[in-house]
Amino acid sequence: MTTVAIDPAREAPCNAAPRAPCNPAPVAPFHAMAISRAAHRLSVEGRPVFHMEFGQPSTGAPPRAIAAAHARLDSEAGGYWESPALRERIAALYRDRHGLAIDADRILLTCGASPALALAIAGLFCPGDRIAFVRPGYVAYRNAVAALGRVPVEIGADATTRYQIDARHIEALDEAPAGLIVASPANPTGSMIDAAGLAALAATAARRGVRIIADEIYHGLDYGAPAHSMLEFDPDAIVINSFSKYWSMPGWRLGWIVAPPGTADHLRAYVGSLYLTPPTLSQHAALVAMDETDVLEGYRETYRRNRAHLLDTLPQLGLGRIAPPDGAFYIWADVGDYTRDSMAFCQKLLAETGVAIAPGIDFDPVEGHHFVRFSFAVSEDRAQAAMVRFGDWLGRQARPYAKNTRRSTPS
Repeated sequence: MTTVAIDPAREAPCNAAPRAPCNPAPVAPFHAMAISRAAHRLSVEGRPVFHMEFGQPSTGAPPRAIAAAHARLDSEAGGYWESPALRERIAALYRDRHGLAIDADRILLTCGASPALALAIAGLFCPGDRIAFVRPGYVAYRNAVAALGRVPVEIGADATTRYQIDARHIEALDEAPAGLIVASPANPTGSMIDAAGLAALAATAARRGVRIIADEIYHGLDYGAPAHSMLEFDPDAIVINSFSKYWSMPGWRLGWIVAPPGTADHLRAYVGSLYLTPPTLSQHAALVAMDETDVLEGYRETYRRNRAHLLDTLPQLGLGRIAPPDGAFYIWADVGDYTRDSMAFCQKLLAETGVAIAPGIDFDPVEGHHFVRFSFAVSEDRAQAAMVRFGDWLGRQARPYAKNTRRSTPS
């Protein structure tokens, strides 16, 4: 083999201009992850810990789905693959739940809803486009939009609109955004938008030339009227969903996007370059999970009971300012009598009780300093034990910001 030595002195000098400093878009930390890391350290030390900081079901995938995964592990090597049967089954879900005829070719499987969101932003919006969403809202909306070179537009909402986006918010914007992210049920509030509200949003967005991304990851987890899909009102909406919540498969990293008509091939090119395919094993398990209705509804009944327990307990403890948790598995509670630093509040609570909850600043950088989020996607006994610890602890805390500092005794 011949080697050739390069003499740097004989090479032509590089006259290229020096590279300009790079300043990537800032992405705020997800503070609940820091709470969770601290909680796991306590667990390693042998302390009892009650995980209510993440929206992840404690139940695990349905048993038959796990058995199907085991069988596949024993029978095939796996590989890059997108399940046609799973895409057809997802299409059937829209038919059965919403009366919609969705071509399975419009359904692209992704490694969860987060990649589906990134795919929608990168593939269907241009750098510099303004994308709006409600505040309080999921932290990844703000961060994904910014990280991908688009401009986040936060629209503040409060109890007057049930902490949800409203058509009037979009109508009032001087400059219409290119996109609007809508979630119903929503994170962190659990609040939902009814059919009339979604229809009004769709009509206003169409009139102002705004493309809708509908995050429907919490569909199936409702405790009153069932959630409507934005596709019922806007057939061109971009819809994302995941197996992490209703199907109780967060660690399997599997979700999907319903591509607007005429965009599936364009988005599939992005998927092939950025993600290839989701895990093969997860696709096999998910196909079985989709028909485990009795098991999944049993999980939802556990959440329903936990929800009722928290809605009964928290107001007795003095936390009565709560967003309406129509769906999902969250309680968004105002702790403004006690703190103006929700992160410090959560850190102190964890250190002294082992109860882990999420600070409001993750979801609302403006008002979240006096809010916290409880996830009740845990077992009933854990939810009840956590509330006992939380109540005992809260009763010992000062209320420096309360208008009336005299605390009533919980009944």
